[in-house]
Amino acid sequence: MKATEELILPLVEKIPAFSQSVSRVLTMTSDMNCSPRELVEVVSLDPVLTLKILKLVNSAYFGLAQKVTSIHHALVYLGLNTLKNITLSLAMIGALPRKNKAGFDADALWLHSLGTGVTARLLAKGRLKLGDEAEDYFVAGLLHDVGKLIFARYMPEQFKEALLAAGEGEVSLCEAEKRAIGADHAEVGAMLAAKWQLSDELAAALGRHHVPEQGEPLPMLDAIFAANQAVKVLNCGLSGDSIPRELPEGVATRLGVNLEGLVDSMPNLAEELDKARILITI
Repeated sequence: MKATEELILPLVEKIPAFSQSVSRVLTMTSDMNCSPRELVEVVSLDPVLTLKILKLVNSAYFGLAQKVTSIHHALVYLGLNTLKNITLSLAMIGALPRKNKAGFDADALWLHSLGTGVTARLLAKGRLKLGDEAEDYFVAGLLHDVGKLIFARYMPEQFKEALLAAGEGEVSLCEAEKRAIGADHAEVGAMLAAKWQLSDELAAALGRHHVPEQGEPLPMLDAIFAANQAVKVLNCGLSGDSIPRELPEGVATRLGVNLEGLVDSMPNLAEELDKARILITI
C-alpha cells in the first residue's frame, strides 16, 4: 500500500491547482458550520465561476421554474451541498486538458462519466428514495473515472499500454493499469477525494467502484457500480473498458434490480443526459 501511495501522490499533486475561490469553497463546505453568507461572498467575488454556476443553474438540467440571477438565490434554491458539488464538478472538468499523448478520448470519457452520474442520481432518487443527497451520487458518478484522465495526462505511455491490453479483452482495464503502472485509476480517485476533503462514502465510491463486494456495503458504491455498468450497456461515451458486468448478487439485492431491469427502468435516461451535457460544455 505504501508503494502505491508513493506512486500516486506525485500524480495527484500534478493536477493544476483550482482557482483560489474554488479552493476556498471546498474548504468552507467541508466545515459543518460553514456560513452560507460567507460562501456567497466568496463565489460572488469570482465572476467566471459565478457566470458558470448561474448558467448551469438556469439550464434544463435543474429545470427551475424561476430564473436565478445571483449566487444567493442559487444557494436558496439548491442548498449548500448542491452548490459545493456544482463548483467541484465545474472545476474538475476544467482542470484537466482534453488532449493527451496517450491518445485517450477525454470527451468520450466525460460523456461516459456524465451518464454514470445522471444514472446514479436517478437511482438515488428512485430506488434509494434520497433527496438532496442524490446530488452527491451525481458527483461520484461524474468523478469515478477521473484517475484515467490523470494517467493519460501524466503517464501516457504506460496508460496507452494498459488500454491496449484491456482492448484485447483478456484483462480488465484496472488489472492492465496495475500491470503497466503499478496502481489503478480507482485508487487515484480515492486519493483525490481525500485531497479535496470529500465525504468518506464518496471516497469509497471512487476507490471501490469496480469491487463493490469488497468491504462494507455502501448505497453510493452500489449505485455507482450499477450506473457504470448500465451506461456501458447503453453505449454512452467510452471508458476504455467497455464490457459491462452483471451486478453482484449483493448489489442487485440491495438495489432491488438486476442490470437488465435497471436499463429497462430508465427510458428517460437519454433525455436526462441531454439536460446534463451543459456541464461539459460550459
